[in-house]
Amino acid sequence: MATNDLMSELQKDSIKLDDDSERKVVKMILKLLEDKNGEVQNLAVKCLGPLVSKVKEYQVETIVDTLCTNMLSDKEQLRDISSIGLKTVIGELPPASSGSALAASVCKKITGRLTSAIAKQEDVSVQLEALDIMADMLCRQGGLLVNFHPSILSCLLPQLTSPRLAVRKRTIIALGHLVMSCGNLVFVDLIEHLLSELSRNESMSTTRTYIQCIAAISRQAGHRIGEYLEKIIPLVVKFCNVDDDELREYCIQAFESFVRRCPKEVYPHVPTVISICLKYLTYDPNYNYDDEDEDENAMDADGVDEDYQGSDDEYSDDDDMSWKVRRAAAKCLDAVVSTRHEMLPEFYRTVSPALIARFKEREENVSMIVKALHKQMKEKSVKTRQCCFNMLTELVNVLPGALTQHIPVLIPGIIFSLNDKSSSSNLKIDALSCLYVVLCNHQPQVFHPHVQAIVPPVVACVGDPFYKITSEALLVTQQLVKVIRPLDQPDAFDASPYITDLFACTIKRLKAADIDQEVKERAISCMGQIICNLGDSLGADLPGTLLIFLERLKNEITRLTTVKALTLIAGSPLKINLRPILGEAVPILASFLRKNQRALKLSTLAALDILVKNYSDSVTPAMIDAVLAELPPLINESDMHVSQMAISFLTTLARVHPDSLSKISGSILAELIALVRSPLLQGGALSAMLEFFQALVATGTASLGYMDLLRMLTGPVYAQSAALTHKQSYYSIAKCVAALTRACPKEGPAVVGQFIQDVKNSRSTDSIRLLALLSLGEVGHHVDLSGQPELKTVILDAFSSASEEVKSAASYALGSISVGNLPEYLPFVLQEISGQPKRQYLLLHSLKEIISSASVAGLKPYVENVWALLLKHCECTEEGTRNVVAECLGKLTLIDPETLLPRLKGYLLSGDFLKTLEDPDLNVRRVALVTFNSAAHNKPSLIRDLLDTVLPHLYNETKVRKELIREVEMGPFKHTVDDGLDIRKAAFECMYTLLDSCLDRLDIFEFLNHVEDGLKDHYDIKMLTFLMLARLSSLCPSAVLQRLDRLVEPLRATCTTKVKANSVKQEFEKQDELKRSAMRAVVALLTIPEAEKSPLMSEFQSQISSNPELAAIFDSIQRDSSSANMESMDTS
Repeated sequence: MATNDLMSELQKDSIKLDDDSERKVVKMILKLLEDKNGEVQNLAVKCLGPLVSKVKEYQVETIVDTLCTNMLSDKEQLRDISSIGLKTVIGELPPASSGSALAASVCKKITGRLTSAIAKQEDVSVQLEALDIMADMLCRQGGLLVNFHPSILSCLLPQLTSPRLAVRKRTIIALGHLVMSCGNLVFVDLIEHLLSELSRNESMSTTRTYIQCIAAISRQAGHRIGEYLEKIIPLVVKFCNVDDDELREYCIQAFESFVRRCPKEVYPHVPTVISICLKYLTYDPNYNYDDEDEDENAMDADGVDEDYQGSDDEYSDDDDMSWKVRRAAAKCLDAVVSTRHEMLPEFYRTVSPALIARFKEREENVSMIVKALHKQMKEKSVKTRQCCFNMLTELVNVLPGALTQHIPVLIPGIIFSLNDKSSSSNLKIDALSCLYVVLCNHQPQVFHPHVQAIVPPVVACVGDPFYKITSEALLVTQQLVKVIRPLDQPDAFDASPYITDLFACTIKRLKAADIDQEVKERAISCMGQIICNLGDSLGADLPGTLLIFLERLKNEITRLTTVKALTLIAGSPLKINLRPILGEAVPILASFLRKNQRALKLSTLAALDILVKNYSDSVTPAMIDAVLAELPPLINESDMHVSQMAISFLTTLARVHPDSLSKISGSILAELIALVRSPLLQGGALSAMLEFFQALVATGTASLGYMDLLRMLTGPVYAQSAALTHKQSYYSIAKCVAALTRACPKEGPAVVGQFIQDVKNSRSTDSIRLLALLSLGEVGHHVDLSGQPELKTVILDAFSSASEEVKSAASYALGSISVGNLPEYLPFVLQEISGQPKRQYLLLHSLKEIISSASVAGLKPYVENVWALLLKHCECTEEGTRNVVAECLGKLTLIDPETLLPRLKGYLLSGDFLKTLEDPDLNVRRVALVTFNSAAHNKPSLIRDLLDTVLPHLYNETKVRKELIREVEMGPFKHTVDDGLDIRKAAFECMYTLLDSCLDRLDIFEFLNHVEDGLKDHYDIKMLTFLMLARLSSLCPSAVLQRLDRLVEPLRATCTTKVKANSVKQEFEKQDELKRSAMRAVVALLTIPEAEKSPLMSEFQSQISSNPELAAIFDSIQRDSSSANMESMDTS
C-alpha cells in the first residue's frame, strides 16, 4: 500500500523533494526491487518512471548503476525486474532533440555496461535482455551515443554468428536502430562487413542471417543503403537460386524492402526482381496442380471420407515451407506494383496474368494476397472467402456495372456465406458489405431474378444478435428496397411478396429502444426508404410507423437521421400521407433551426422546404409562423450554405403560400437586404437570392411591390449616407435589380431610363454611376435595350470617367448589354475597337464579356470578324491589352475548336507549343511556362505524355543566371535587379502543380535536386520551395528521407539568418515570414517517422529548442498542424 501511495504522490506535478528525501526515496525503491513479493516489485518498477523526472541527475545515475548491476545477477526474477526498470528509465528520458544533459549522461553510463554484457556471451538470457535494452536505447536516444557507435557495432557484429537464433534476431533489430543515427564511417564498416561475409558464404545458417540483416537495414535506413545496391543485389540474386526455401524467402523479402525504400537505386533492377517474383509465385515443388480439376470432380462424385488420415510416414504439409516463398513473392510484387505507377501498362501485360493464374493457390496466406474468385467463394477457408469479397468490392468501386454479366454466378457465392453456419461474424459483415456495393453499382433489373434468393438471408441477418451484422444488413435492406421497386424508372417487377418480410424485420429494429446507436440510425433510414418506395402497400401499418418517427424526432440522438428520413418520404412520388404527424412535427422541426448543430439546420431546412412544397394544403399559417420566427439568425454571411437553404425555403413559401409573405417585411427582409450587400454573396447563395426576389415580387404582397423592393436594394447608394465598402456589393445589387425587372417587364423601360439619366447626371456620385451602369448591364443581358437611343453614347462617355471603377463598370455594361441583342451591339463594339485606340483596353474587356456570356449559336456568325480583329491587336505594345486579346482568343477558340485550334497553333512560329519553351525571348518562355502550368492544373491529361520532353526545359529555367542580374543606380545607392526571377518563379510554380497532377511521371530525385537549389534562392522562390518540401514530405517520404541531410542545411540557414539592425520594417517582416514558412517545412519533415533519427536533423531540433524565438514559432506551428488534422478528421 505504501508503495502505491508513493506512486500516486510522484505522479503529481506539485511534489518537490529535498536532497535528503530524494536519497531516501531512491534507496527505498531500489531496495523494494529486491522484495520477495512480485507485486511489490512491479509497483516499485512503476515508481521509477515518474521518479526519474523528479530527482537530481546524480540520483538517476545511482538508479541506473544499481539496475545495471542487478541485471547481471544470478537471480532470474531480479534480472527480469531490473531490465524492465532500465527500459522504464530509458522511456522516461527526455528525447535526444531536447538537448538534455541528463539523457546523455544516463545513456553513456548504460552503454558501457550493456556492451560488456552482450560481448561476454556467458548467459544467453542476460544477453537477450541486454540486446533488447540496447535496441530500445538506440531507437530512442541513438543520436546521443555517436561516440559509442563504433564500440556498439564491434560488440554487435559477432552476435550475428551466435549459435542461438534468438540472439541473432535481436542483434539484427539493434543494428536496424543503430543505422538510423550512426555516422557514415560506422555505416560503411557495417555494410562492408556484411558484404564480405556474404561473399565468403561459409554456412547457409549465417548467410540467412546476413540477408535478413541487410533487409532490416534497408527497412530502417533505405536512404543510406541505396548506394550499395549495385554490390548487394547480385549477391541476393545468386542466393535466390540456392535450394533453400528459408533463404529464398529472406532474399525476396530483401528485394521487397529495396523496392519500397530505395526506389531510385533499385530502378535498373526492377525487371530482375519481377522475373524472380513471377518464377517463385508458382513455386510449389510438392504439389501437382494439373491433376487438381480431375481430383475435385472425383471427390465431388464419391464424397470424401472425413476420417481418412493417410499413413504416418507420408509427406506432411507441415514440412512444406514453399508457401512462405510464394507469399514473399506475392508481397514483393505488391510492393513493385504500388511503387512504380509509371510501369502499370507493363504490369498489366506481365504480372496480371500470373496473379490470375494463382487463384488456385492452396496455402491461405498467399491466397490473402492473390484474391481468389468464383470457386473460392464456397471454400471452407474463411480467409479466402473474405478476400473474394474484398476483391469484388474493390472491383465494383473501380468499375461500376462491371459485374452485370456475372451476377448469376456471384449471388449464390455471397448467399452461401450468409447462410453458412461456420461463417464468422467478420465474414458475414464482409459478405453483406460486398452485396451492398454490388447492389448500389448495378441496374436494379440485373437482380430481379435473384430477389427471391437474396431476401431471406438478408432478413435473417437483420435479426442477428450481433449489432454490426444487423447494421450492415439494414444498409443492404435499404438498397434492396430501391432494387425491388425503383421509383425513377417504370418497372414490371412484382415487389408485393417481399414487402411483409422486409417491413417486419425493420420495424422490429425500429421499435427497439435499447439497441446500438448505429443500428438505431440505420433502422430509421431503412424504414424511411421502405415508406418512400413501398408506402402505398403498407396499409394500416403506415400511421403507426409514422408515430414512431415522431418519437425518434424528439430524441436528441436520433433526430438528425429522422429528419433525413422524413425528407425522403415527403419527396416520394407515391404521395405518402404524412398529415397525421405534420401538426406536431413542423413545430419540432422549427425548433431545430435554433440548435447549434449545423448539419441538423441544413437537413431541417431541406425537410421543411419539401414539406411546404408537397403538403401545402396541410401546412397551417401557425406552422409557417413558427418556422419564420426562427429564420432571421440563419440569414447572414457567416454561413452561406445555411443562408442559401433558408432563402430557398422562402422562395418555396412565396410560390406555394404567398399570403404568408406579408410576415417577412420585418427582420427577415432586413437580413436579406444586408446579405445582398455582403461581398461574400456569390454562387449558389446569390442564385437563390435572385430566385427569391422574383418569386416575392410575383406575389403582389402589399408594401413589397417592385418599386418598394427596388428602393430597399438601391436606397443606401442613392442616400449617399455611406458608400458601400466593397465593389462586389454593387454587382450583387445590380443582379437583384435585373432579376426584379425581368419578373416585372412593364416596369423595365422607366427604370432603365432612370439609370441612363443617373449615369448622365453630372451631380451623380461615382457610387450611383457604378450601380446604374452595372444594373443596365445586368438588365440588358436578358432584355433587349436597343430601343434606348442614348444608351451607347452614355456608356461610351463613361469610358472617360476619372474613376477606374466606373470605367470598368461601363466596359462590363457594354459587353453585357450586347449579349441581349448581338446584331445591334456586337458590330458597334468591333467598330469602336478599330476606331478608338485610346479606349481599346476597355472595349476589349467588353468583347471578352460578350464572348464569355453569349450563346454559341448567337456568336457563330461573327466569329471570323472577331478573330480577324483580335489578331490585329496581338502585337499591341501594351502588355495588359495583349493579355486581354489572349483571353478573348482562347475563349473564342472554344466556340469552334475544330476550325480555330489548328489556326491558333499555326500562329506559333513552328506550330509547336514545346518550341516556345526554347524561344530566345525570356518573356515568351515565361508565358509558355504559365500556359503549361495552367494545363497541368486544369487538364493534366494534355501534358502527361509530354513531360519527358518538357521537364529538361522546365528544370533549366530554375537556375539562377548571372547574365540576367544587373546593378541599377538609384541616387547614391546601388540596387540589384534580377531579370530572371519571374521566369524562375514560373518554373517553380509549374513544379509545384506537377506534384499534384503528375507525381507518378516525375523522377523524384531529379525533382529534389532543383527543390534543393530553390531553398537557397530569392525570397519568393524560397517560399515556394518550402511549400513543396512540406508537400513532398507527405507524398514521397522515403525519397525525402534519402536527401534529408542536404535539405536540413538551407532550412537551418534561413531560420538562423539575422536581418541587419538598420534595415527597414519590411525586411524584418519578410524574414519573419520566411522563418515561419521554413519552420512549417521542418514540422512537415518531422512527420516522416525516421526523420528525427538523422544526426543533422536532431542537432537542428536541439538548436530550435535552445532558441526561445525559434522554439515559440515551432510550437505554434505544431499546434496549428495538429488542430488542422483534427478538423479534417471531423469534416471527413
